[in-house]
Amino acid sequence: MYSLICTIMPELPDVTVYIEALKQRISGRTLTQAQIANVFLVRTIDPPVDACVGHKVTGLRRVGKRIAIGFDVGLGRDIWLVLHLMIAGRLHWSERPRKADGRRTLASFVFDSGCLTLTEAGSQKRASLHMAAGEAGLAALDPGGIDVMTAPLDLFSWALVSGNHTLKRALTDPRVFSGIGNAYSDEILHRARLSPIKLTSKLTAEEIATLHTATQGVLQEWIERLRAQAAGKFPEKVTAFREEMAVHGRYRQPCPRCGAKIQRIRYASNETNYCAVCQTGGRLLADRALSRLLGQDWPRTLEELETSS
Repeated sequence: MYSLICTIMPELPDVTVYIEALKQRISGRTLTQAQIANVFLVRTIDPPVDACVGHKVTGLRRVGKRIAIGFDVGLGRDIWLVLHLMIAGRLHWSERPRKADGRRTLASFVFDSGCLTLTEAGSQKRASLHMAAGEAGLAALDPGGIDVMTAPLDLFSWALVSGNHTLKRALTDPRVFSGIGNAYSDEILHRARLSPIKLTSKLTAEEIATLHTATQGVLQEWIERLRAQAAGKFPEKVTAFREEMAVHGRYRQPCPRCGAKIQRIRYASNETNYCAVCQTGGRLLADRALSRLLGQDWPRTLEELETSS
């Protein structure tokens, strides 16, 4: 059974597949209606959401964990509608228009090709919609982390050791790396056989190279896996809890590499899963020193992590 404390925020592979699905359905299409049913969803007022209505989608881009939909980009208008799904926000596609009710369905965007809706489960509504004008406005929403999928080893190494943090914190910091969150950082560290609490300043050149390979390998594999699972359809089963994962969400289940039971670290609203045999030399990460370290280095909430600057 998966622990409820684990986060399920869509990360780089999920957002990449979302964008691929959107490109097939709304690129070159006109937005005919935008209905926002929850006032807390929209975080900016200029330009207004209605500025997109009647205009064609000419750009789709990932900005960290955000999905940016561009209207009349390069045609003298450059208006971007930027969605951050946070923990429980999900996108859905329908051939027919759907209404937003403000409870679960927060927004509805009707195109001349179909309807995109944004839903969010639970009582805490964290998903957000920002509007941005031009590249400068879009850049203001970017935390600044490097694109790990294209970063060469030297750039990856520079970003990793630019501060002295735990590996878990460094990998999930949007100012350091773009798009990696709780789930895939667990998978990356397990692949690299590295402890989530090892400090970046203590890494050897060989460990950094191994982490670089593991990061790109894990993310690319999951992009391909999620792409295959969608099979051309709009991705509806977006979750960080997947049976094929090695450690994330698999507390007390056997490690696929060594068979030892997967362990976890819980701090505030976060949970990290790891294999003690493969990653920490058999040591369980649960002591007062760890608690002090987490208190100093890990954000207390997901909002703190996502909005840190």
